Amino acid sequence: MIKALHALVLAGGFACGLAMAQAQNPAAGGAVTAAPAAPGTAAAPAAAASAPGGIQSQNIFEVKPEASADPNYLNQSNGERAKVQPGNNAPMWRQVGQGVTGTSSLPRSQAPEAGNLIQPFVKYPGSRFTNAGEAWRQVRNDWIIPYGAALLFVVLLAIAIFYFTRGPIGLHGTETGRKIERFTPFERATHWSNAIAFVTLAVSGLVMAFGKFFLLPVIGAALFGWLTYALKTVHNIVGPLFVVTLVLMFITFVRDNLPRVADLKWLAKGGGLFGGQEVPSHRFNAGEKVVFWGGILVLGTIVAASGLFLDKLLPGFVYTRGEMQIAHMVHAVATMLMMALILGHIYIGTLGMKGAYDAMRHGYVDETWAREHHALWYDDVAAGKIPVQRSAEAHATPPVSTARVEGNPS
Repeated sequence: MIKALHALVLAGGFACGLAMAQAQNPAAGGAVTAAPAAPGTAAAPAAAASAPGGIQSQNIFEVKPEASADPNYLNQSNGERAKVQPGNNAPMWRQVGQGVTGTSSLPRSQAPEAGNLIQPFVKYPGSRFTNAGEAWRQVRNDWIIPYGAALLFVVLLAIAIFYFTRGPIGLHGTETGRKIERFTPFERATHWSNAIAFVTLAVSGLVMAFGKFFLLPVIGAALFGWLTYALKTVHNIVGPLFVVTLVLMFITFVRDNLPRVADLKWLAKGGGLFGGQEVPSHRFNAGEKVVFWGGILVLGTIVAASGLFLDKLLPGFVYTRGEMQIAHMVHAVATMLMMALILGHIYIGTLGMKGAYDAMRHGYVDETWAREHHALWYDDVAAGKIPVQRSAEAHATPPVSTARVEGNPS
């Protein structure tokens, strides 16, 4: 029975194959067909029309040359191209990519880029020769983000190594209990307002720059989107306030940060950080002066100016895309350098030196602290050149003793 079924299946398959072969080639079944007509005769179209399904194939001798073979092909306008290749808008997009300016009802003085969809080609440091938007993207993603992250990581690593190998800088002598006012209430308020604004801008800027690498995978796209939007808003609001505190910082502390001869000796010995003995200095040592002039004045001015430009708060500018992109690159580079510099200052003012944080929080330092860390400043206080108590604040319960400072016992 099984063998009989196999034979029937084979016979049926053979019959179907023979029928299909005859359908594709009627001449094989004995049908009489007309002889093929010579090319160019009237018989050819008739034969094509009689083909199964009525499908006609194009005569190869009637095929026109490609439109791209026209010598004027690349010079065609978009209208001319549409006549030979409908739907091909390459001429229009070529002009867009080349930065060709179109027409706009807005005045040129107020909107110089109104007719430009794609910016013209430029080459920024670190980018290829491409349109300005892509060049800015390459500089940001290929240089500022990776190398900025590497700089901050190296600084943090160096601070961590120094802290765990050297530890905080302490006092060699015993505290006397006699206090010297190091910072007045106005100086502390100015410093803390600037510090809070700086930390707020730094944190929000770091999240906007690097958040997609370490926050987005953890909290998800929805929450990360809301977070970055909120931080961007805070960044734009705090930025102008930071500029105001920066100006106050400069006015308040510029007098004591003027360079002196003793600063050269301090720099030559690296402040005594690696020698075990500190180099005598005035109220601010050379390291603090480098932070003041390099961080507050130079980098601070660049960061403030570029930030105000990005906020569109500077008068007299049209704020084109190219100008905003350049301002962003300058702002990003300057802020990375400023953060790297300020990280060292934050370390010394908190974990790196005992008593430094209390000096900025309460305003007073012990006589021994002043003598060991700022010997020349202490000598001026002991000689009466600088008052022990510079502010006129009164305390119901004085937190520290303001007794007269004795002469330098050393």
